[in-house]
Amino acid sequence: MPSASPELIPPRSSRVLAARRLARRGARGKERLFLAEGPQAVREAAAHGSTLVELFTTVEAAERYADIIGEARAAGARVHPAAEDVVADISTTVTPQGLVGVCRFVDTPFEQILAARPKLVAVLAHVRDPGNAGTVLRCADAAGAEAVVLTDASVDLYNPKAVRASVGSLFHLPVAVGVPVERAVSALRDAGVRVVAADGAGDRDLDDELDKGGMGGPTAWVFGNEAWGLPEETRALADAVVRVPIHGRAESLNLATAAAVCLYASARAQRASGGCRTVTES
Repeated sequence: MPSASPELIPPRSSRVLAARRLARRGARGKERLFLAEGPQAVREAAAHGSTLVELFTTVEAAERYADIIGEARAAGARVHPAAEDVVADISTTVTPQGLVGVCRFVDTPFEQILAARPKLVAVLAHVRDPGNAGTVLRCADAAGAEAVVLTDASVDLYNPKAVRASVGSLFHLPVAVGVPVERAVSALRDAGVRVVAADGAGDRDLDDELDKGGMGGPTAWVFGNEAWGLPEETRALADAVVRVPIHGRAESLNLATAAAVCLYASARAQRASGGCRTVTES
C-alpha cells in the first residue's frame, strides 16, 4: 500500500511569510536569519552546529535528498514539505532546487579572529557585488585561509547571491563583518600579520615577491572594488601594494580570479620550506 502524501505547509503560513521576508536585508538584520538554498548549502548548514533553523522542501526534493532531510532533522531543524510554487516563492533563484533553509547568522567577532593568530586572511575592503564576495570567500576557503573580513564598505554577507556564490564555504571558516578598513588593517598588523593590498597598479609584482621569498609569513590580502580597485587612502594603509602580473594580452583579471591567484600564492609560499606553515598542515 503506497505511503500517504506528506501534509504540505499552507502557502500563507506565518512560517512561509517570515521566510519570504528574508530576501530583504532589513528583515535579515532584524531577525538575524538568512536563506541558504540548494543541497550543498543546506547540507553544510545542517553540519554547522545549530545554524539551520527551518527547511522548506518540495516532495520531489525530499525524496531525492533524503539524506540531507535526515541531517537537517538530526540538527534540530523543522522540516516543512511544501508545494513547488511555495518553495519557488521563498527562493531567490530563477531555477530553484527544491530546498531552502532558514539559518542563523554565522559571522564571527573580529576580536575572536585576531585571537586565533591567523596566518592567511582575505579582507574585502570595498567589494560591492554579492556574487564576487561569495566567490572570494569560496576561494579563501579553498586556499586554506583562516578567516575572511568584510569591511563596513562591503556588501552584506547574507545577501542571497553571496550565500549561493560561496557554495557552502560560508559555513567553513570564520567571517567578520562590518569592520572599518582602518581598524582591520591596524589590528591585523598588531597581530603580526603583513597587510598586502592587491591592486593592478601596484608597485610590486607578485612573481617578484614570491621569488624574493617575501610571501611566506602571515599575510592578509586586501581586495577592493570590482570596477575601481582600492582607493589611495586604503592602499596607503597596507605594508605593500602588489599587482598580479599579466603575461598575456588580457586587459586585467576580474576580482575573484585575482583573489584566487593571490591567496593561492600565499598559501603555497607559506607551505614551502621556511614558510610559516609546514607541508603537513591542512
